[in-house]
Amino acid sequence: MPRSFTPAERPPLGEHPRHDRASGVRRGLAWLQETVAVIAIALALSLLVKTFLVQAFYIPSSSMEDTLAINDRILVNKLAPAVGDLQRGDVVVFTDPGGWLDDPLPQADGLRQVVIDVLTFVGIIPHDAGEHLIKRVVGIPGDTVACCGSEGRLTVNGTPVDEPYLKPGVAPSSYEFEVVVPDGTVWLMGDNRSNSADSRAHMGDPGGGFVPLEHVVGRAVVTMWPLDRVGSLGGGQDAFAEVEGAAAHP
Repeated sequence: MPRSFTPAERPPLGEHPRHDRASGVRRGLAWLQETVAVIAIALALSLLVKTFLVQAFYIPSSSMEDTLAINDRILVNKLAPAVGDLQRGDVVVFTDPGGWLDDPLPQADGLRQVVIDVLTFVGIIPHDAGEHLIKRVVGIPGDTVACCGSEGRLTVNGTPVDEPYLKPGVAPSSYEFEVVVPDGTVWLMGDNRSNSADSRAHMGDPGGGFVPLEHVVGRAVVTMWPLDRVGSLGGGQDAFAEVEGAAAHP
């Protein structure tokens, strides 16, 4: 026999308990689908930006002091090498061309490392050192880079270069060298020359210390963390404004 309701129990007109529960479930599923879709789109956009436009990195060493300090977070413009507008004085991130890095940094254990890897892959957290390095472009294809001249300064194509970005008290180089930068490569040096295993340290390697352009990830454009160090990484190009014998652009 169908159940009859007392006036106190009777649902309001047009409502039913099971109908209300079903509607709630549908609303919950719709909200969940919308949330998942938003997250998926955000991750996809983050990955797209990280892959083709900009990427965050953190600084693990002192080789670029005082321009960059240990644990600084930077943003890198990944379009720069693609459009061929690298210039002398640019700060660039590049992958190890072979033999520049020692053993890789230790990784976290288990699930924590998996989470870090995923968030790094989609660009939510900065990329660690891994196989990447950061230095300053001192010579582009065709340049003759030497140190140190009679004035104790770096020279490019015979022109002495004042380097305001060098760490105070550090000499342009502690030993002499002279190289001609081959096509398709760049000559890179750190701003803390006394503590930078840069192109000079690899002149005896198979690549002669020159870094192929295909290894350049991008140009560092800004320090974004910590907040008291936020600022542009541009301006290094001004040091080379007087250099003549314009070498071929990368």
